[in-house]
Amino acid sequence: MSFDCNKTPRMENPLHLKSVNHISLVCRSVEKSIDFYQNVLGFFSIRRPGSFDFDGAWLFNYGIGIHLLKSEDPDNMPKVTQINPKDNHISFQCESMAIVERKLREMGIEYVKSRVEEGGIYVDQLFFHDPDGSMIEICNCDVLPVIPLVAGDANIRSCSSVNCNFQQQQQQQIPSTVQL
Repeated sequence: MSFDCNKTPRMENPLHLKSVNHISLVCRSVEKSIDFYQNVLGFFSIRRPGSFDFDGAWLFNYGIGIHLLKSEDPDNMPKVTQINPKDNHISFQCESMAIVERKLREMGIEYVKSRVEEGGIYVDQLFFHDPDGSMIEICNCDVLPVIPLVAGDANIRSCSSVNCNFQQQQQQQIPSTVQL
């Protein structure tokens, strides 16, 4: 397999997928969740099919949709109190971690900070919950290169975004069957 920084590596796509369209989140209060996703994360409401026979809302931004579904039994939804970065979550990249942290403090949103180091690259992360306990991560993960795993390259880890200069330097240091 050859790798070009400007192209996605050729992998089999048996279902002919194109992209992630949306995530669905069950919520206690559609109104509170709309407020959170609009005013904290910057999503905007979009038209939802009127044929649905249940309460909900559709939001969109950053190339992804969030579909909010009103819980059929809101009183029995799990109560999440502790922020656990290892829990299921959706992650958003940001332009400035400092601005995000300042805004979360101003809004009184409790969060947990984390820092990951990989090969001299540091990724900062902030984790917090939406009103129903769904985990949100904000990070600067785009500093990590996307390095496809190739048989025999057990020391390379897959990352979130292509950084061609760093990747080319890494590939020169690590013998591999990947050709740049």
